[in-house]
Amino acid sequence: MIAKLSGRLDETGLDWAVIDVGGVGYLVHCSARTLTSLGEKGEACTVFTDLQVSENDMRLIGFASAAEREWFRLLTHVQGVGSKVALAILSALSTEELQRACAAGDAKQVSRANGVGPKLAARIVNELKEKAGGLPTAPGAVGGVTITPAGGASADAVSALENLGFKPAVAAAAVAAAQGELGEAADLNALVRVALKRAAG
Repeated sequence: MIAKLSGRLDETGLDWAVIDVGGVGYLVHCSARTLTSLGEKGEACTVFTDLQVSENDMRLIGFASAAEREWFRLLTHVQGVGSKVALAILSALSTEELQRACAAGDAKQVSRANGVGPKLAARIVNELKEKAGGLPTAPGAVGGVTITPAGGASADAVSALENLGFKPAVAAAAVAAAQGELGEAADLNALVRVALKRAAG
């Protein structure tokens, strides 16, 4: 499965972009927030992706962050929420706003999205309420705790936990907790050791 694309922004439309990767143009459907984050035509960009396959269609969905992709997957597991509705929700609400709305059971906030009525909004917050706290809300952030950007020890620690089989959201949360316990100066080995205890617990 294609998990990420890094290339140049070739073209954009109302809800899609074409990313040129080594001369191959990938059509990627995106939320309005992701489209805005891609920059100008011709600029380098990276999108996290999810491949949606149905009986008569195959489409690549693009996200500005792994957090947005996790929320998309969670949303599309709710009955009545397809990829278009999930992207509409992620266009209307940031991942942080969506997390707060689900945690608080605020269906009215979710119903701001196009195509989401009161009943569907209520179903979404009810089904996702308990899961909301464990998902990241921004690139490298979990529950408001920011992890050091990619390239730092914490990013390497998250990758190490993922390689051991932990889900990205679980790995990120465990490393964030370890970082908070050990401090910003913690080295990779210490972070992985403490994060493993957190994730396994």
